[in-house]
Amino acid sequence: MPIYHFNVQDGVSLPDEVGHELPDLETAKREAVLLAGALIRELGADFWQGDEWRMCVTDHDGRQLFTLLFAGTMAGA
Repeated sequence: MPIYHFNVQDGVSLPDEVGHELPDLETAKREAVLLAGALIRELGADFWQGDEWRMCVTDHDGRQLFTLLFAGTMAGA
């Protein structure tokens, strides 16, 4: 099975050194959304500071497969 790395960048780089063995790209996309949701829950109120962060998913050879972008911003009153 292929290995996918879920690397997070939020001002600092948090590489996924180990990766996750998953059957295919569709499963990796679902896993990325689940992991991102868990990270957002973990951030809590800090998510709303407006800083953009991203999760770049790469294959075992380091090729970028897709990226998820996140930012919480408040609209002006």
